[in-house]
Amino acid sequence: MREVHAVTCFLSSGNEILLLLRSDRVSTYKGKWAGVSGVIEGSSTADEQALQEIEEETGLKTDDVRLIKKGEPLIFDDLNFNVRKIVYPYLFAVSRKNKVMINWEHRQYIWIDPRDMDKYDTMLMLKEALERVLF
Repeated sequence: MREVHAVTCFLSSGNEILLLLRSDRVSTYKGKWAGVSGVIEGSSTADEQALQEIEEETGLKTDDVRLIKKGEPLIFDDLNFNVRKIVYPYLFAVSRKNKVMINWEHRQYIWIDPRDMDKYDTMLMLKEALERVLF
């Protein structure tokens, strides 16, 4: 089983968090709700990758977000893809949520109350990643 290091960033505005609906053009978790996520590439650190994914997937720049919390990494096996995932969760505050512009990786986005996460068909372990940065 190969090991994959990735980031999952939750963007918050007021009492809501951003969820993104993954498109059919991505290789994993098609049609699932997710945070801003991506595999850590090359020599990038998790912190650098988090900011890069936010910009790529939402159009928000470093000046548009503020780090609130970095959670402990979440380690789990995803047997659907035969990988052990190490996910670094982040929580960022967004100054202007109406500035979000999603890219091709997503079909739609919504702002939700985090307590409603169970109402959505999410990628594996998303709720657990969120708990690492909310509590």
